[in-house]
Amino acid sequence: MQPKYIDIHSHVNFKTFDEDRDEVIKRALENDTWVINVGTQIDTSRKAVEMANQYPEGVYAIIGLHPIHTGASYHDEKELGEGGKEFTSRGENFDKNSYRELLKNPKVVGIGECGLDYYRCTEESVAKQKASFIEQVELANETGKPLMLHVRNNYEDKNRDAYADAVEILRQYAKVKGVIHFFEGSLENAKKFISLGFMVSFTGAITYPPKKSGKGCNYEEVIKNVPLDMILNDMDSPYMAPVPYRGKRNEPVYVREVVKRIAEIKDLPEEEVAQAIVANAKRVFGI
Repeated sequence: MQPKYIDIHSHVNFKTFDEDRDEVIKRALENDTWVINVGTQIDTSRKAVEMANQYPEGVYAIIGLHPIHTGASYHDEKELGEGGKEFTSRGENFDKNSYRELLKNPKVVGIGECGLDYYRCTEESVAKQKASFIEQVELANETGKPLMLHVRNNYEDKNRDAYADAVEILRQYAKVKGVIHFFEGSLENAKKFISLGFMVSFTGAITYPPKKSGKGCNYEEVIKNVPLDMILNDMDSPYMAPVPYRGKRNEPVYVREVVKRIAEIKDLPEEEVAQAIVANAKRVFGI
């Protein structure tokens, strides 16, 4: 089957969807939208696999350890539920054997989200993030699974560059390809990932008005210059709902708004863009 849309990175496996998870997935499938749920630690990874197994087609899982969960991390109620303190545990150490076991499931189509997040970091946390990232790259090499990358800078910190560091790690260690999700870097950054064979994925953020501060991504410039066969889209649900749903809990069915905006920027028919993105996703994830 060829769906009309595909959301290559959502978190319907998070606690915030506990009350209506099945309805959210069914709403996506009924609107011809496939969904890949992405793990951020071992528990949410297991939940993503469990969900994928509940549907014969159109729902898949990616498993891995988010860089912020390699150490003490901000407690997000949408992800982990209520009742936690501001900071969770001391962090998860990436256990290759636990994740390797999950990779035996045929509905698991990638490893991640892994990478580097410098939004809140210290020298110690950066070192932990890099070590975990390398371990996940090595597991991807071992299994042939593509990587789902998370890369984020702190624009106030001029001494660290998560994009440059991630590219260096990939150049040194990666034998597989994949995608950098929720891209918000420069065109130069995008070209470096593309040169390594990584696709670039955009979220509902591309539907927002440009930031007057000049910080962040110039999405029009990047999208115009990234070849269509290297573009993907993701919702990062429950975050970053696109216009006209901004401010609401995000969900996979809204991915059509991102497709629409990409088509507008590239001055291409929406159907052509939708078909290309689905083909790109099928190619990189082998689905």
